[in-house]
Amino acid sequence: MASRSCSTCLRAIRRQCQRSNFAAASQRTFTTTSSRYVEPLPPNVPPSPSVPQATPVRAEGESKITKFPTHASMKAAAGLQKVTAKATETYTAYGATELLYKQCARQADYSIAQVPDSEEETPKTEDGEDLGTGEGWWLSEAGLKPTFSTWSQVTMLHMYLLAVRLRCFPAQSEKPWQQHLLDHFFHDAENRMTIYHNMHASGTRSKYLKDLFIQWRGLLAAYDEGLVKGDAVLAAAVWRNVFKASEDVDIKVLGQIVSYMRRALKGLDTLPDERISQATLEFGSPEVESVIVRQRSKMMDLPFEKASGKDLPGGKQA
Repeated sequence: MASRSCSTCLRAIRRQCQRSNFAAASQRTFTTTSSRYVEPLPPNVPPSPSVPQATPVRAEGESKITKFPTHASMKAAAGLQKVTAKATETYTAYGATELLYKQCARQADYSIAQVPDSEEETPKTEDGEDLGTGEGWWLSEAGLKPTFSTWSQVTMLHMYLLAVRLRCFPAQSEKPWQQHLLDHFFHDAENRMTIYHNMHASGTRSKYLKDLFIQWRGLLAAYDEGLVKGDAVLAAAVWRNVFKASEDVDIKVLGQIVSYMRRALKGLDTLPDERISQATLEFGSPEVESVIVRQRSKMMDLPFEKASGKDLPGGKQA
């Protein structure tokens, strides 16, 4: 009897111990700390969050918050703004210069009829240039022939007038405007070589385009010199480039062109940059300058000795 009662008591004690261990284990919670379990909290103590709360700091007085330098972010924002401004300027310049170039190209525009499978040759000038058809003051009154050479020289003359005005743009804007204006011209010139003059070989077109670029660079220097040194020098530059130094040129026509260039440059100078950027301007015609050219100069009535000018080595006036 004694052994049975002892064994019964031992079983009861073991069961009670197992229940107490299970109850203690059910109260444990997992945590992210180094210890595996969180220690049970004392009674009447609210649990604290795992993320510590930030202590608010007043804006008055010295703040204890560490202020990180913002110059890096400001520099990045300024760089982004600069890049986007350049991109916007490029697109604006491309579209505006395309419209401005069309105004230049239409002054002595010409066309050559293309008849497919035709055995007839294109009419030629005495110099062997393809002769087309066109109209306007430059072709009807100035005595120029509707050829590629005439069109390119008259177009570059008007491009020069725009290039002088574009030099007054801000430094960061002048270069893309000048470049886009020149790109439109060479793209159109190559297109005309292919369509009107059957230059399908890229090597031949490249040769002529290089010659055009050399003419453009020389034209800039010649017309700049004429603007500085006077109308006689400017007229000589127009005579060499537009009229190919022909002896049959009408001197009154040269005077009209010089007066037209002066008037156009003065008109462009009065326009603000915003008006140029809108590409709403139109070129006139040298025809209106005939009244001024026909007027007798007052200097012609003065004796040669009293005319203004620099003294020459022989004592005469220049």
